[in-house]
Amino acid sequence: MKSYYIASCLFTARYPEVSMAIQGYIERRKDIEIVRCCIPNFRAKSSEDKIMKTGARSSWLDLPFCAEYQPGDTAYSLCHNCTNIVDEQNEGVHALSLWELVDADESFVFPDYSGLKVFVQDCWRTRERAGEQAAVRSILKKMNIEFTEAREHHENTDFCGSTLYREQRIQNAQYAPKHYVEQAAGKFLPHTEEEQLALMKDYCVQFDHPVVCYCHYCLEGLLQGGADGRHIAHMLKEGFEQSRR
Repeated sequence: MKSYYIASCLFTARYPEVSMAIQGYIERRKDIEIVRCCIPNFRAKSSEDKIMKTGARSSWLDLPFCAEYQPGDTAYSLCHNCTNIVDEQNEGVHALSLWELVDADESFVFPDYSGLKVFVQDCWRTRERAGEQAAVRSILKKMNIEFTEAREHHENTDFCGSTLYREQRIQNAQYAPKHYVEQAAGKFLPHTEEEQLALMKDYCVQFDHPVVCYCHYCLEGLLQGGADGRHIAHMLKEGFEQSRR
């Protein structure tokens, strides 16, 4: 049985420094192999083009493209699309979040945020993943962060930024039809950019202090809506750099 970490082309393209810090932490563990993608031979060209222009270029090119999963293997990821695709395409493989790995690591050095008060934002793409949701909240406590639940949370969340108001990528529906076709009624319907912005602003009225999320799409929507959105990966960056040295 092997364990893998899917680095995520989209997250790496958007946040190369944080992605490299996470990959460094995974490499120092020496028990998890890092791969680029959840789909064999798939290339998100726009994301890879961005990565090629950053300091992550050489490391990215050295990574295996995709794992050859076997039943009993474990795949960790911070991308919910990757998690859902691995889950639906590979029977017997445990698809877990990066946050569950970090929360279980007794040697992890958690940054101290001195009682910072935040809201926590769950993602529609992970509404069924109680283990991931619990790990995020446990990590917030370990970082000395006090949190309040968003209006809709856990399995009732219906938020994933403005992505639910525009067409989704074809491969998501193709490789994870349960999540992105069968369970997506009323989602991914085209809206204008103005309509998307208005929806995000209306949603974010509920937040009067920072909002921590664990999805890059959620972060995009929170920032669109004018909230002080923060991705938990960014808040853990110092810990990724210090842990397992």
